[in-house]
Amino acid sequence: MQELEEILSRQVSGFHRYCLEPLGLCYVSDNLCGLLKTTREALLDGAGYEGFVHPGDRERYRAFLETLARERRGGTIQYRLLRSDGQVLSVSDTLCVDGAMAGSVLSDISEMRDELGQLRFLSDTVPCGFLKYTCEKQPRITYINDRMLSMLGFPQERDEREELLEFYRGNLYALVPMEERRRMQQYLDRVQRGGGPLAGEVTALRCDGTKAHLFGWVTRAVDSRGEAEFQSVCMDVSQRYQSRKAAEIDRYLSALHEVYDKIFQYDFSASTVTCLYGRNSPMFRHLERIPMQMQEVTDRWVRDTVLPEDQQAVLDFFHAAFQRRQRAGLPQQLRYRARSSDGSWKRYMGIFLEIDSAVSLFCCRNLTASREADLKSENDSLKNINENMQELMMHFTDGIAAFEIDGDLVTPLYASDNVCGFFGFTRAEWMELMKQKTPTAQFVRRSRIPYEELAKILTQGEAEFTYSDLSTGLTRRIKAICSKRSQGSEPRYVMLYDLDAAPREEGPKVYIRTFGYFDVFVDDKPIAFRIQKAKELFALLTDRRGGYVTSDEAISYLWPEEPSSPVTLARYRKVALRLKSILEEYGIPQVVEVVDGKRRLATDLVRCDLYDYLSGRPEYAQLFKGSYLTNYSWSETTLGGLTGDNLIG
Repeated sequence: MQELEEILSRQVSGFHRYCLEPLGLCYVSDNLCGLLKTTREALLDGAGYEGFVHPGDRERYRAFLETLARERRGGTIQYRLLRSDGQVLSVSDTLCVDGAMAGSVLSDISEMRDELGQLRFLSDTVPCGFLKYTCEKQPRITYINDRMLSMLGFPQERDEREELLEFYRGNLYALVPMEERRRMQQYLDRVQRGGGPLAGEVTALRCDGTKAHLFGWVTRAVDSRGEAEFQSVCMDVSQRYQSRKAAEIDRYLSALHEVYDKIFQYDFSASTVTCLYGRNSPMFRHLERIPMQMQEVTDRWVRDTVLPEDQQAVLDFFHAAFQRRQRAGLPQQLRYRARSSDGSWKRYMGIFLEIDSAVSLFCCRNLTASREADLKSENDSLKNINENMQELMMHFTDGIAAFEIDGDLVTPLYASDNVCGFFGFTRAEWMELMKQKTPTAQFVRRSRIPYEELAKILTQGEAEFTYSDLSTGLTRRIKAICSKRSQGSEPRYVMLYDLDAAPREEGPKVYIRTFGYFDVFVDDKPIAFRIQKAKELFALLTDRRGGYVTSDEAISYLWPEEPSSPVTLARYRKVALRLKSILEEYGIPQVVEVVDGKRRLATDLVRCDLYDYLSGRPEYAQLFKGSYLTNYSWSETTLGGLTGDNLIG
């Protein structure tokens, strides 16, 4: 035992020991005394060892020790020490916990720090982010450079930055959108198994909730302690991604123009609707590319043009689309009667197609008119966009396809991989078929569509097919729309949409109580909000009933006495992160959606006494007893409306 003490005291670099109950230094070695050029008494008395920690690192060092004492889990931290002669040492401190004691070993990394300092020019001038993180199932970030922090929108002020970074260090996946995490995990698994570096494009979450698109490399390396780690180098390609996406959407719209008479863009984050295309409609063509208030314009359009008997169904359709655009699973479709530009009543079909989490397209077409006069122009248009659409449609997620049918011959124009598979062809085979005309019966022979069914599409204009997708094992549906109704019009074009009919997984049941005190229950168990402001933010989102709340709006409610400023914005970011963290802890992160820093409650994923009461159904008429969100003074506006409604009723 005496020999062991001698080794620890003289041979192990900077060895010292902590008692964890209460937290404090209880032993220092001769080696540590020599390293700091001081005495054992100076290290154990007064400010002790902590007094030798550089003032700029002291707070971080203390927080690290407190975490170690609380979680009883070892770790490594790098910081600076001030020797008694004034020299600054950079050290790596590794601590191991054994019961109520923790042993610490120091490694002098001053020379390594100097080398890193010489490389600072490279880090500052090359627009790359550097990231190191562990190979655990939930990777921890061990190093992140300033360029990467800037890409992710971290604040410039040091204290704010450190406070936010502390939240992310423990879990790399907090920087990845929920829908991208599985793909990121598979990506890292491939690097882990293969050992070599991989390159690719990933989506990351900035601090304000917006998304950054990064291109980078991941490699597996060994750190200074001999443990495996991941290292990444990233470049911000968000601008290029947005430009590419805009070009793809433009090409997509060009294809939709051939089937639909009018196309409207609904931007749910901005609550606007814009007419992108208004064929044969002087009114809509006059309003093209002008954003208008979504709710107001939609309601007015329904009231002024839709047949009175169909108005309620159309309003219900749009209101449901506004609330459930991401969760519906299938594109939402509608049939209605409306007054056309010539004053007559005609039948229309409309459909919502999702572009991304914030934008959807409402496309509608006249089911009454034959549109024979447009044959030649549409024919030329599809052929003109054919070359540009080929590559796009092979990757577009909606699974869209089009064909030219001339008599009994068919020529595929473009399609995504899943539609190619539906017809029984590989991508390469499909590309070859696009160069020639094939007898229709031969073309459909590999698919599960009888020739008679395809003929029915051409005569009736629409059809749906259900089939089993062998690659995924899921049941899927194809909807086909033929753009030419008349049998005498040749050639004809058929457009296909892949409708995913697979049932979605049922998540935890969420119930929100607003009458009285505010509380949230997951599978009948209440959420224990550790941060009250995070709970209040969730209450505010609930009060908005699915509407988006901006950062400035949230700050005005959460801190009504303080103006919006960098300080309150940083405080709000922290609250929003805490809310995100606790929702993930309870398995319900999807109930709050974030688009460009704005937040909303996904009302279709929750049950709420307020929403039940406002539905007007008789069984919920007695839910409201006169109190609403008693915890929060800002709820009085909604309470006044509820009280007024109750008195009127």
